Parts: sequence; C-alpha cells; structure tokens
Amino acid sequence: MKEDARMAATRRRLERALRVDRGDPEDEAQRGPSAGGRASLERAAMVETAIQQAIRRGDFDDLPGAGKPLPGLGGTYDPDWWIKHKIETEHLHGLGPPAIMLRVENAELESRLDGLPREAEVREALEDFNKRVIEARRQLLGGPPVVTPTRDIEAEVLAWRERRQAPAPEQGGLGQPDRPRHLRRGSRRRRRA
Repeated sequence: MKEDARMAATRRRLERALRVDRGDPEDEAQRGPSAGGRASLERAAMVETAIQQAIRRGDFDDLPGAGKPLPGLGGTYDPDWWIKHKIETEHLHGLGPPAIMLRVENAELESRLDGLPREAEVREALEDFNKRVIEARRQLLGGPPVVTPTRDIEAEVLAWRERRQAPAPEQGGLGQPDRPRHLRRGSRRRRRA
C-alpha cells in the first residue's frame, strides 16, 4: 500500500523530534528555545493526521454504540459509578452496603424459610438474620441507614408452620394439570394414532 505524502512528512517530523529529544548532536543546532513545545505539537499533528486517515478509510464506521448517546452523562456525578456499573453489568449478587443487602434479604426471607425442612433450621436462620440486623445497626461505616426490622422468631415459626400445613392449591380448576385438552385423561376427544 502506498504511503500518504502527509503521513510520510509527519513521520519525518516525528523522527526529527525524537532525535532532538534524545539530544543527538546533529540536531543540536536546530534546537531552539521552544524545541520541546514544537516536538509535542508535531506529535499532536501526527496523531491528528493518523485519525483523519482512519476516518477516511472508514475504520471508525459501524462501531458499537455509533450514533447513540454516551450512558451516564445526564445524571449527577457519583464517585462510585464504576462499581455500580460493574455490579449491574455482571449481575453480581451479595455485594453492597449491609443496609441494602439486609433489605433485600428481608424481602426474600419468607420464601427462604419455606425451603427449610425443619423448625430448628428456621429458628437458626431467623436468629442469624436478627444478629446481622443488630450488628449492622451498631456499625458506623456510613452508607444508607439500616431500617430493616428484626423478626419475631416465634411469630415467624408459627407462620412457617401454617404455610407448610396449608393444602396445596389445585391446578387447572378441575384437578387436571395444565396441559392441552386433547392430552388430558378423560377428555371426550382423543387423538387416534
């Protein structure tokens, strides 16, 4: 591929600037009081030339996000923006301030307790939850306040027992599982193979 004349001239200027920066004696005579500033200008010119050539070649066409606004520019500045973005994009769970984590756990606590088979395990899980709430209230690390309430262990165990003893709701209204009518037992029309 034939080199562009402007690119060749820029390359020559850059090579000359590098020799001046290294202190080569042959360029010492050309070096004036503003040689350092001139070298940085020449580097900037070379970079700008390379960018313009890449634009002409179409190297920047069809990049992901082309023509779309940059995310996060409309809001206020948040110093922790990068970690929040990482948690969101990577779908990480279990990370964050204790106050927020306890709120999430409090919302999901009943379903978690329903998955436990024995009452002793339910009591242990509730005691652990209450200890962590109390400990988070004692910490003065900053962040959002801990507003998660502790759970009454006896009331929660009673509710757990009632949920376990409640009859399971019937499916399909007539005791039939949810499946197409032609596949149900006892339906009038049967498919013949």
